[in-house]
Amino acid sequence: MATRIRILPEQLANKIAAGEVVERPAAVVKELVENSLDAGAQEISVEIESGGKKSIRVSDDGCGLSREEALLALERHATSKLSSDADLAAIVTLGFRGEALPSIASVSRLTLASRERESVEGTEIYVEGGKIVSVKAHGMAAGTAIEVRNLFFNTPARLKFMRSAETEAGHVGELLTRLALSRPDVRMSYVSDRRSQFRVLQGNLHDRVASLLGSDVSQGLWPLDVSEGSITVRGFISRPALSRSTTTYLYTYINGRFIRDRVVQHAILQAYRGVLERGRYPVVVLFMDIPPEEVDVNVHPTKHEVRFREQGRVHDVIQAAVENLLRTSPWTVRAASTPVTVASADRQLREARDTGVREALARYAALPVREQPSVFSVPPATSSRSFSSSVAKAVAPESRAGLPDNGGGYYSSLTVLGQFNAMYILCQDGTDLVLIDQHAAHERIAFQQLKAQFGQTGVEVQGLLFPETIELTFAESACVKEFADTLEKLGFELEEFGGTTSVIKGVPRMFAHLDYQRVLRDIVAELLQIGRSHAAVELADDLMACMACHSVVRGSRSLSVEEIRSLLRQMDQAEFAATCPHGRPVLCRFPLGDIERMFKRSKSGNP
Repeated sequence: MATRIRILPEQLANKIAAGEVVERPAAVVKELVENSLDAGAQEISVEIESGGKKSIRVSDDGCGLSREEALLALERHATSKLSSDADLAAIVTLGFRGEALPSIASVSRLTLASRERESVEGTEIYVEGGKIVSVKAHGMAAGTAIEVRNLFFNTPARLKFMRSAETEAGHVGELLTRLALSRPDVRMSYVSDRRSQFRVLQGNLHDRVASLLGSDVSQGLWPLDVSEGSITVRGFISRPALSRSTTTYLYTYINGRFIRDRVVQHAILQAYRGVLERGRYPVVVLFMDIPPEEVDVNVHPTKHEVRFREQGRVHDVIQAAVENLLRTSPWTVRAASTPVTVASADRQLREARDTGVREALARYAALPVREQPSVFSVPPATSSRSFSSSVAKAVAPESRAGLPDNGGGYYSSLTVLGQFNAMYILCQDGTDLVLIDQHAAHERIAFQQLKAQFGQTGVEVQGLLFPETIELTFAESACVKEFADTLEKLGFELEEFGGTTSVIKGVPRMFAHLDYQRVLRDIVAELLQIGRSHAAVELADDLMACMACHSVVRGSRSLSVEEIRSLLRQMDQAEFAATCPHGRPVLCRFPLGDIERMFKRSKSGNP
């Protein structure tokens, strides 16, 4: 009887392998550019037509290949990056499988041209559908140039799933942006349909970010460089005001390789919790340097996923690094610490103009208030002190004695001007106008006080009068046993009942009125994924944020200058002082130049 099991033809096996590696033109560009980077290229050029469906050309000035190496590179599992099992345990190159080039060649018409620096001539190989058609000598500069034409010409099923040329070109551009950010020391250019999309020169990471993501993005980023044992976290993170509605701008790298790993993303988003509003995501360009033997990149053919030996430790290091920088709110300090340089004559003119404004406000405050509609509505609670009089008192020379109140922090260093609509505090920082939402500031202070109390008293356990059973899956049951100590510290008292069933005998007092079974399942789910759980802390923070919001005075409230100063001093002691616990901004800054442009004034301040 004929056997039903047979070995697949090599051409069919290559097409199957291509389905894993080459899913769209951007995947082809990724594999070819990564090969160029591994070859030590200092300049890489990428040109595509029709989104890469018609042609893709990647050229570099790397080490190049000899005739024999070029032919061998088209064979499956042929690579120069691994030679033993030990190399697989400590991968330092972007590519290592030896599958990309033959997979691409099996579903396209590929031309490979390469020359080593010491060789007089290069080699050109033409492959069609995985079959070598011609091999000949070729005159060219040192390096490698690969052209891929008619991608998926022999696999129409895959071809019909490709998107429009514009969509595919967008994917290629995003892919090249990730690669260009990872190597600011390499020149790169990208041309689509003979139109230059970008060309970046060698430089530092900040310059590369500004070139690819825009100067407005780069100005809102703050440097981060932290080492914890064998793990280093470096790069840039954004201030809360610079956020996006998707995770597209989360550029995360492990040992120079772009990844989309749930552990890393969870750590970053956890650090931004309470700083960003829900549904918003930060702009981040972060590089994690980890010993190669501590991370496994051989998880998926696309190499976007990795597995850490100690994923809980990696998660905690990343979260702590980002969170510690956010805690200081550096974007509120920089403007205060940056000296404002003006000429002596301009300074005298500005001081004279300020004096005139103060005198005019004082005179205006003495006039009776007319009963007429005004865009500056004054709520009933502030009838005893009109908006104009409060400003006049705040800026009058006798009331401004001692201002700014240099209490050692940013908020204390602001010059208080007054209060608007009994809801917002007007301050001056150098030549900038600063508007502070007093409710958001009060909310942040109250939240910090509640959190400090919670940290001192710890997690109170509420025993259940009638213990409840909870049915778990096999994975969840094993997780509960493995992390029994962690769950106990979080306030959950559990006992095995038999099989995969557990008995809940006690829960955190703060969650006693909630669906604590659901909370427990969420915690176990996090423990299964990343080896750490922050679900209980998140829920506690949400409850305390809600308590803080309702414990402070909402709406309009008039504040004296001393009350404002006290509030600002307390804000200097608060962590994450640029936002309220729900992620809303506490302050907004209006540069003098923007205000002058609003009034059609020149930079000198002359009318």
